[in-house]
Amino acid sequence: MPYQGDASTKSIKIGALYSIHYCECLKNFSFHDAGHDCCGFLYVEKGEIEIISEKSHPFLREGEILFHKPARLLNLKAVSDIMPHLVIITFDCCSPEMDDFRDHIFRITERERTLMNNIIFETRKAFSSPPDDPCISDRHVDENDSEDVVQVIRRNLEMLLLQISFQLHAAPSSTLLCSLRQADNDILYAHVLKYLEANLNQKLTVDQICHETLIGRSQLQKLFHERNHCGVMDYFSRMKINAAKELISENRLNFTQISNYLGYASIHYFSRQFKKTTGMTPSEYSSSVKLLGNNPHDTFIPS
Repeated sequence: MPYQGDASTKSIKIGALYSIHYCECLKNFSFHDAGHDCCGFLYVEKGEIEIISEKSHPFLREGEILFHKPARLLNLKAVSDIMPHLVIITFDCCSPEMDDFRDHIFRITERERTLMNNIIFETRKAFSSPPDDPCISDRHVDENDSEDVVQVIRRNLEMLLLQISFQLHAAPSSTLLCSLRQADNDILYAHVLKYLEANLNQKLTVDQICHETLIGRSQLQKLFHERNHCGVMDYFSRMKINAAKELISENRLNFTQISNYLGYASIHYFSRQFKKTTGMTPSEYSSSVKLLGNNPHDTFIPS
């Protein structure tokens, strides 16, 4: 007896992958896009932005994603005191499921956030100009130069879209046990993140984090490797550097004061860690922020 396929199985196929942006923006940024004749979305990883259009001015908050129609104009501006972190991706997709997404705002789960992190991680490998170069305002995909990595990015993007589609149409009772386990992991991960954010000025160890958050060492490392492709201490170091970027952009503290505030042993160690993470010294980053700040319509700082 021949096998029969499931006629209800969803399939989302990404064609060309055009551009990927992962940007930290200045607090007073504004951005005016001429629109693209392709599919795309805007995701707010951190902060809050306002989307200005003729009909409405919706707000896009942390953890929310907006799918826009082809050729739609995107006029954006920051609306809070937090530097917005944005992901903007454009691509070609003829799958009918895309019609359910366009001009809709969704809040993504930790599972989808992991897929988004995978895309950004692979993007860093795919391009000769890394996402933390502040002088790059446009990043286009060259599939001939990075075919294998682009293929991985495309598959993660397809899985991301499928997960959102499943959320949109899922029955409440489907995969209940898996959902409960995932929810437990999400709660643990959020708990650890909250602890790390509250102790950015401390010199933490893995054992200390485990003790204070009541989580096992192996489980802690697994949570962070699944979501961020790195251990908890590497992630904590990146959190410190991101906080340093914000403090530098505010231009209220000098580098020594920032180093002390974030609990670094010395200004020299702080500078080495900053350059290791961003590819720039604190002075170079400060100069790039000032340069971009002089142009109110082009204030993206990729990270």
